[in-house]
Amino acid sequence: MGAGGRMSASKKLEEQKTPFQRAPHTKPPFTLSQLKKAIPPHCFKRSLLRSFSYVVYDLSLAFLFYYIATSCFHLLPHPLSYLAWPIYWALQGCLLTGVWVIAHECGHHAFSDYQWVDDMVGLILHSVLLVPYFSWKISHRRHHSNTGSLDRDEVFVPKPKSKMPWFSKYFNNPPGRVLTLLVTLTLGWPLYLALNVSGRPYDRFACHYDPHGPIFSDRERLQIYLSDASVFAAAYVLYCAATAKGLAWLVLVYGVPLLIVNAFLVLITYLQHTHPALPHYDSSEWDWLRGALATADRDYGVLNKVFHNITDTHVAHHLFSTMPHYHAMEATKAIKPILGEYYQFDGTPVYKAVWREAKECLYVEPDEGAPNKGVFWYQNKM
Repeated sequence: MGAGGRMSASKKLEEQKTPFQRAPHTKPPFTLSQLKKAIPPHCFKRSLLRSFSYVVYDLSLAFLFYYIATSCFHLLPHPLSYLAWPIYWALQGCLLTGVWVIAHECGHHAFSDYQWVDDMVGLILHSVLLVPYFSWKISHRRHHSNTGSLDRDEVFVPKPKSKMPWFSKYFNNPPGRVLTLLVTLTLGWPLYLALNVSGRPYDRFACHYDPHGPIFSDRERLQIYLSDASVFAAAYVLYCAATAKGLAWLVLVYGVPLLIVNAFLVLITYLQHTHPALPHYDSSEWDWLRGALATADRDYGVLNKVFHNITDTHVAHHLFSTMPHYHAMEATKAIKPILGEYYQFDGTPVYKAVWREAKECLYVEPDEGAPNKGVFWYQNKM
């Protein structure tokens, strides 16, 4: 993990305490402006035509998969049809995750130069996937503003050992980890939206569907109503489809692929922000640049392209979130020499990485005897 390079004496001391090369946690020797100057200027330009081409491409493939499934699968012999549906679910789930990423890009105003176009496209695409676009956009913006902060980050905020639930030690074993990962990947996203599970603690009940909840300000409440109405409209269309075609048909065609989308969304976000080498900071140490660098690029193989490179260019995305995805690879290559050890990449196969992180990253604590008590690292000894 990491970009390599020479290690200081303190860095070597840390290496004796952990099998991973920890990311630097001190103030970087470069500025955001220096990073920006290293990136070719065209990487910051958003093309409406090019951005829409990805929407058209993804949706065309999605409709093609839908057409093949609904028009051809029933003609197959029964053994083959049982194999065809899982293939459809996998392909459609991965493809619709890419659609989700495009809507995510709209939320960052990285789709076009027109905010109203970005919001219109994002609202439609996310609503089709039952995501409250504006609600998520607002909380996700705060995540980008407070990444790595134990006090203000919005999602996947790790707890210190003293705040871990009493029953967590009973899940610190292989069966417990399997159950935890299963629940997280299947229910994690809807539980986060509805109940703020794994999100930042608020002084009262927080919900992405509640316009008057603590997540949103007064000026944002109308947008939350619009998000809720759009999700309700999409749910009503699905209800009509189930009434006309049957619930089983809806589950096969839409429900299972949506579960895969939700699972990938949680998995991608979890692995981007959870790694034994990544620091977290309390308010005494946190600053925006160090927080933005406390994330890792991962390798999903061919799915990197399907997911529009949100997986392997996430560090650049956190530094320059309005940059369109189709320039992110070039930008990443441009800033890596400047970032040096501050650039974190882990090419561990995803299935191994998620198991390792579930085992090693249980809670965060500062190192015993360390001078920086505001710098927290993942620990695994319950």
